[in-house]
Amino acid sequence: MRTVIQRVSHASVSIGGSVKASIKQGYLVLLGCCNEDTEEDIAWLCKKIVNLRVFDDEEGVMNKSIMDVNGEILVVSQFTLWASYKKGNRPSYLRAGSHEITVPLYERFVNVLSEQLGKPVKTGEFGAEMQVELLNDGPVTICMDTKNKE
Repeated sequence: MRTVIQRVSHASVSIGGSVKASIKQGYLVLLGCCNEDTEEDIAWLCKKIVNLRVFDDEEGVMNKSIMDVNGEILVVSQFTLWASYKKGNRPSYLRAGSHEITVPLYERFVNVLSEQLGKPVKTGEFGAEMQVELLNDGPVTICMDTKNKE
C-alpha cells in the first residue's frame, strides 16, 4: 500500500459537482493498493497514521497525533500512486491492484482506520472521477509505502 498523507486545515471530495465528503482539521489520505497488499499492511499503515505526530503542541513543535487534536480523516483511493514512469513519458499502472482485490482492501483499510481513530473516516468513492480540494496545513506531506517499512 502506498499513501500520501497531507495535514490539512480542511479538505473535501466531490463527484459530479456535488460534495461527497468533507473534513476540517486532520488528514487527507490518498491510498493506492496493489495485488500483493495484505491485512498486515493495513494494520501497520493504520497504526502509523493514527500515531503520526505532526500536529503542533503548545510550544509549536510537531509532537501531537491526530488523536491528540481530535482531527478527522478523509481517504481517497488513488491508483496512480502505483505509476511506473521508467519507460517513456506515459505512466504505466500495471502495478496498481485489480478491482477484485483492491476494493476489499480499501474498504478494510477505511474500517480499521475508523476503529483506531474512534470515529468514522470519510471517503471518496472507489473508482469514481473525483475532484479533491484541500488546504495543506504547514505544508506537511508524508509518503508511506508498506513495502518500505525499514
